[in-house]
Amino acid sequence: MTLQDLVWLRRARDQMDRDYAKPLDVPALARAALMSPGHFSRSFRAAYGESPYSYLMTRRIERAKALLRRGDLTVTEVCFAVGSTSLGSFSSRFTELVGESPSAYRSRQHDKAALIPSCIAKIYMRPVRNGEANPVPQPVS
Repeated sequence: MTLQDLVWLRRARDQMDRDYAKPLDVPALARAALMSPGHFSRSFRAAYGESPYSYLMTRRIERAKALLRRGDLTVTEVCFAVGSTSLGSFSSRFTELVGESPSAYRSRQHDKAALIPSCIAKIYMRPVRNGEANPVPQPVS
């Protein structure tokens, strides 16, 4: 992979970060990276360790968590606000990555998390892409 390939892949990744709520598919992202869809998918996985779809879903779930913590939107509204088109698929993926359903996540208290600096919270609150929920870190005695 060349340095220029990485520049083009970053362009597509930045588009996913920015436009996560829009309908994005591999052919459109590959065009942004000036690559064929197959080459783009393989190169993206090699560069970032996951498929473009998995990366995009992680962005969507991260944003969904923030919207659910606010508490003023229903799970269905959050689902569509982050670009998901199926409530069932969104709920399944959310539960897989976060370890609890969107409804359970929305209903529990999040006040203590507000006290944690965002740079630290992001490390522990980022959805895990291997299908296992993040274990809650235990304080060191």
